[in-house]
Amino acid sequence: MATATKGKVSGYLPQDVPAIGPMLSLGFQQVLTMFPATVLVAILTKFDVGVTLLASGLGTIVALLVSNRRIPLYYGSSFSYITVVVTTMNIVTPECMASKTTTYCGDGIPVVQVGILGTAIVEILFGLLIMKIGKEGLDRVLPPIITGSMAMVIGIALAGTALSMASANWLVAFVTLLFTVAFSVYLQNRGLLGMLPILFGAIVGYIFSAILGLVDFTPVTKAAIFAIPPITLPAFGDARAWGAFVSISLIAIATIPESTAHLYQMSLYIDQLAKELGRPTLEIKRLIGLNLIADGSDDVVVGMLGGCAGTNYGENNSLMAITRNYSSAVLMTAGGMAILLGFSGTLVALVNTIPTAVTGGLAIYLFGVIGMQGVALIQSEKVNLFEPRQLAVGATILVCGIGGAMGLSNGMFPFNIPVIFPNGIPAIVFAAIAGILMNLIFLLLPPKLFGVEERQNLN
Repeated sequence: MATATKGKVSGYLPQDVPAIGPMLSLGFQQVLTMFPATVLVAILTKFDVGVTLLASGLGTIVALLVSNRRIPLYYGSSFSYITVVVTTMNIVTPECMASKTTTYCGDGIPVVQVGILGTAIVEILFGLLIMKIGKEGLDRVLPPIITGSMAMVIGIALAGTALSMASANWLVAFVTLLFTVAFSVYLQNRGLLGMLPILFGAIVGYIFSAILGLVDFTPVTKAAIFAIPPITLPAFGDARAWGAFVSISLIAIATIPESTAHLYQMSLYIDQLAKELGRPTLEIKRLIGLNLIADGSDDVVVGMLGGCAGTNYGENNSLMAITRNYSSAVLMTAGGMAILLGFSGTLVALVNTIPTAVTGGLAIYLFGVIGMQGVALIQSEKVNLFEPRQLAVGATILVCGIGGAMGLSNGMFPFNIPVIFPNGIPAIVFAAIAGILMNLIFLLLPPKLFGVEERQNLN
């Protein structure tokens, strides 16, 4: 086993293997950190919690192996895909999605799985492309104004869903929201406690709901301690699957920059620890392409099993920075723990007793944060919002995405495309296509060809 201590400096680099005690304790912390958000996505999309946990653990292990254990990232469910997944599920199984008491809509999941596999293909292709042309070339096709605006659309377009769930009991929803926000603000820099505001907020909301008599524990008492998760296979033969393939895979344009930012963040922390330990720096930031291939590998696993579309988790990255543990072996241990949790029938039943209003309170905060992260991306990249090109691309994406999701019937643009979109184009997909095409026009016909000088960015 590798030693990771020099003098008073301690920590684990990606290839280090801790002793069994630290391995288990550090791994459990990783599972605890990913659990609230990963499970919440499954609840919101009516996927099976057990399958989602199983896919999260196995997908993480596969991604680590694909990167040869050089990129220490944990994979959980992505909030970025919720809008388009819910839209797809509403098309395939509307009655089940409309039910307030149903927690699992198995008939729609195989169609969504085809879309998740499409995401995997996009991520892997982009990873290979970056290896070939470099990140700068990719940024021309998917500049921050597109990715940031899409993040805003993804979050704000879900506002109606959040409020609909909260309306089940406004008091419970706002108590949950208030405590979740308080935990996220006042527990900052408190180690593991600071990583779990969603879990703590959900617990407060759950206890409050139980006091009000809104929690039915009957499913927990009837659940088997051990249960095989209902794994499903992708429905490649379903005609609706190819619309899902296009719709869901396009959302990768919003998660690719997020994943890359996580890689850069981890690279800084890992290299700082390496210097303090007197060991060579690793500079994993150079592995952008490989990182995206690992992302795609995770989604291959998720798509084949029937779990929620995945992404590497910033919460787990922050935990690693706090504990100075970047050991891939620890993350693989955490993946193994998540797999075991997926077979716990009691745990799955307990999660499914969470009242809708509690989930709504959490969603108000989380969906809003997704939108604000889009603002943060545009701000951090110093996008020139005094330039008409940037304004045009961003404005088109925002209005088509948010306005379309809230104002159009079923959130669909009435443009029917045989086989792929026979019932119309989902607003979020139309917004992405419109933004990419508009940016492409400006690349092919830059204003300077017409003697127009770019406006200066006051920032």
